[in-house]
Amino acid sequence: MNQKTNSQEVGRNLLVDLSGIQPSLLRDADRLMHCLQASLANAGFRVLREVVHRFESGGEGITGIMILSESHAAVHTYPEIGYLALDIFSCGTSDSVAVADAMIAYLRPQHIDIHQRARSVMSSHPTRAQSPLASRSNP
Repeated sequence: MNQKTNSQEVGRNLLVDLSGIQPSLLRDADRLMHCLQASLANAGFRVLREVVHRFESGGEGITGIMILSESHAAVHTYPEIGYLALDIFSCGTSDSVAVADAMIAYLRPQHIDIHQRARSVMSSHPTRAQSPLASRSNP
């Protein structure tokens, strides 16, 4: 027996996969994070804190996270394969797509894949048959 679920949206998650990017752009943490911060500000987000980690081995990529008053933005680069992943979670009204557009204009990727989904609180839980993670969930 399947339960009917009702949900209340609490935010939106924008997932952006960009590939075919010039590797030097993906190694330049200062310029990349400046571009992300400016894009976020122009789209109405407020950055509270920034953390960046530069990987010294492998492709010398970066992981950067910006804590926003509306939630977070994260970027992960893989220069060795010309790839960047951008994740923006927002519980406010700021324009995540405008941030993606600005990053695309800066990075000029050959391939773009964008997905946006609502993040929601369910008022009832799915049955085990409906949940692909049922075997991992707590009782």
